[in-house]
Amino acid sequence: MDELSFARQLHGERFLITEITAGAVTVCERVYYVDPINRREPLAVFKILRLFVQANRILREEKPDCFISTGALISIPVLILGKLRKKKIIFIETMARLEDLSLSGKIAYRFADVFIVYWKNLLRKYPKAKYVDLFSEEKHDIFDSRNAEIPV
Repeated sequence: MDELSFARQLHGERFLITEITAGAVTVCERVYYVDPINRREPLAVFKILRLFVQANRILREEKPDCFISTGALISIPVLILGKLRKKKIIFIETMARLEDLSLSGKIAYRFADVFIVYWKNLLRKYPKAKYVDLFSEEKHDIFDSRNAEIPV
């Protein structure tokens, strides 16, 4: 499947799992809200375990073929469950990370099928990452021969 077909597929069925926040806006028809998680709060471990249960229920219902994440701690349980289901994982690290990955990025890097960074110097530490220059008008081919099977 070429990138255009993959892009068309992404515009098909989709849903969003996101934190409950004021002013959240989405273009997805189906949105699942979960409680925000701050890893520094005393009950964070319990919230993460509860999120595994919530995410498992959502994924059983939705049955996604591919997971795309831009991070946040809430994404990690969802991505782990997706990987256990042998689904493709695409992680897009935040543009704000110039020198090192976020905690979510460091975890997802270990099992993501495609891992995208916006700063070239991150490739030295994370060689399997794909660099995307947002300021270039060039087309970016993030699906090289090693990841040719990513589109589902």
